[in-house]
Amino acid sequence: MLEKTDKETDEVFKEEIKQASDFKFSAKVAGVFDDMVSRSVPYYGEVQRMISELAADHAQEGTAVYDLGCSTGTTMIGMDTMVPADIKFVGIDDAAEMLEKCNVKLKEAGFVRPYELRVADLQQGAEIQNASVVVLCLTLQFIRPIHREKLLKTIFEGMVPNGVLILVEKILTEDSVFNRDYIKYYYNYKRRNQYSEMEISQKREALENVLIPYKLSENIHMLREAGFASCEIFFKWYNFSGLIAIKK
Repeated sequence: MLEKTDKETDEVFKEEIKQASDFKFSAKVAGVFDDMVSRSVPYYGEVQRMISELAADHAQEGTAVYDLGCSTGTTMIGMDTMVPADIKFVGIDDAAEMLEKCNVKLKEAGFVRPYELRVADLQQGAEIQNASVVVLCLTLQFIRPIHREKLLKTIFEGMVPNGVLILVEKILTEDSVFNRDYIKYYYNYKRRNQYSEMEISQKREALENVLIPYKLSENIHMLREAGFASCEIFFKWYNFSGLIAIKK
């Protein structure tokens, strides 16, 4: 069972919400985000370690590593321990509150490498230049479907040869007959991590029109359509997956 402190515990949906609204990465969410994601995403710590390993093997000297939807900086902090120190990190998020928390965490972690944090709406695209690694960790699922292919193409065009995209997503099952089961197993996971039935229900409703998952095969198809030559699954747990794609 996960250990939590009262100050950082996710209680965003603990009280009954009279008027439901779409989920937003607000200041309130930023304050508890690390607890929220660690209790809501299976094997989150291990996925972060895997991202760091993959990034370390593919980051190239004289290039940049991008974390799109970097939130509070957990992925960048993990990569910092493995990626050579002379490679610049760029974190992009559309929530200024997230980047404020991110900047504090990077300083507390003793960041000495060059880094840049940008407030930008990925729905409108992103400025990617000289990237050898781009990370989309639980981010693409929040981009409206109409904008996803364009974003992936922009990422591809901003990468150097042999650069990689690391994509972690919540997904739908390939065969819908299993979807209900996987959702049940996922909610059981959240119950084991001390979320109440009301919290699970209210967050599900808040995310309904905001988080729009694709099938694993659909994500792979988008990556290939964007130009990535090779794509491989590096993580899979029911309705969560991790993919790495390379630009040749």
